[in-house]
Amino acid sequence: MTKAYLQISLKIDNADRPSAAGVYHKYKAPFLDSIKGATSKELLIREEDVQVLHGFESAADAQAYLTTELFNNDVVVALKPYLKDTPEVRIYTLA
Repeated sequence: MTKAYLQISLKIDNADRPSAAGVYHKYKAPFLDSIKGATSKELLIREEDVQVLHGFESAADAQAYLTTELFNNDVVVALKPYLKDTPEVRIYTLA
């Protein structure tokens, strides 16, 4: 059951959004299959940014994901060419 969310907001030019979405799709299954406590992953598109909303069983699992090899060596490296600014990272717990 999802009890926490990791929200990562990314500033990406409209022209680069399809490529960035490809990164999301490429790493969605590995995230869900291999990350402790992962329950969901959604891509949210807004005019001003793109957000990836990750569901976790706990806030500790969400925080731990940020230190994984999958996040740092795969996802971050793949997204780097498309980022216009430093991503905004937030962790929320459900009340």
